Amino acid sequence: MAKLSIKDLDLRGIRVFIRVEFNVPLKGETVEDDTRIRATLPTIEYAIAQSARVILASHLGRPKGERVAKYSLRPVAEHLSSLLGKSVAFANDCVGEEPRAKVTAMQDGDVLLLENLRFHKEEEQNEDGFAQQLASLCDIYVNDAFGAAHRAHASTVGITKHVAKAAAGLLMQKELEYLGRVLDSPEHPFVAILGGAKVSDKIPVINALIDRQVDKILIGGAMAYTFLKAEGFTVGKSLVEDDMLQTAFEVKRRAEEKRIDLLLPTDHQVVDSYEPVKGQRIIAKTIPIEFTNAGLAGMDIGVETVAHFTSALRDARTIVWNGPMGVFEEPPFNEGTIGIARAVAEAADRGATVIVGGGDSVSAITQAGVADRITHISTGGGATLEFLAGKELPGVTALNDK
Repeated sequence: MAKLSIKDLDLRGIRVFIRVEFNVPLKGETVEDDTRIRATLPTIEYAIAQSARVILASHLGRPKGERVAKYSLRPVAEHLSSLLGKSVAFANDCVGEEPRAKVTAMQDGDVLLLENLRFHKEEEQNEDGFAQQLASLCDIYVNDAFGAAHRAHASTVGITKHVAKAAAGLLMQKELEYLGRVLDSPEHPFVAILGGAKVSDKIPVINALIDRQVDKILIGGAMAYTFLKAEGFTVGKSLVEDDMLQTAFEVKRRAEEKRIDLLLPTDHQVVDSYEPVKGQRIIAKTIPIEFTNAGLAGMDIGVETVAHFTSALRDARTIVWNGPMGVFEEPPFNEGTIGIARAVAEAADRGATVIVGGGDSVSAITQAGVADRITHISTGGGATLEFLAGKELPGVTALNDK
């Protein structure tokens, strides 16, 4: 890796500010999904073992620069304590007298979690004075929050200008190595699976993958309907970005020119209306795409498409998956996504390198019970997409080179 790593540093007795990604779902005072917390444990445990004084900082939710009780990181500190098997102290702010006093009282191997960075509007503004206050708490800085690396905020970029050294954590290093390999030297056949609601979010990634000679692109989720409509299919009330129809058509043409297979759903689960789904008895049916009439709305890929996509993965050596295949949060419209989760796990069992990113995709491999079979689970959503699209990530650029 071209960037300085935490393993390149002498940490004994050093105050280490580690920017982590603890933006996790909470239900009251309970952490519902601790995937992101567990992903950064190797970095935290390494720093503890090296007798560092570990200061952790993260954002949670979108409090918009205000102190909002439901976005407090206190429950995360308690959860982290149980994962580490040692007490994690908590500061009620990330700057000011209390965190300064708690940092001063720290001993080697202690861990302190600061309150939500985004309780201060200066965090997202990358305000230099705020960045200096964060930097004053530590001797060196480590960024292990790949999921926030595409944001030029005070805790990801600004702070690096006021510390002696700025290095990558072990999770950041792992993300850059796996995703970098996909961009630079993927083993072929290379297959990308893309889902989610918006074509506009994924076009830069699709174009970058086409330029890098991906072998197949499988498209599901609501974004598939924009491609299907661009090809002349009737998609009824299914979600479509009409202003992206020409773009979708051009992308399909570019793929064909480079002899890249761009596969779309052949069948789907449909309902008579989107409204209301939650709490209602859902009457869904699975039909071929060409049988869709004007009154129907597509909610998930069908069993034929799952089988078709699974077949397309059989000889894959590299697979990247980002985005659900349907309205994943509303069963039974999670079935297509779960089916793809099982298919990529089977590909990994056959020796393929499988990288899964994006919240719903990660939830799907967890629900399907196959998370431990996936080569790499990326903690980034937008960061993963921007990296795969070839964009520079400010939080990575700001770190010191080796």
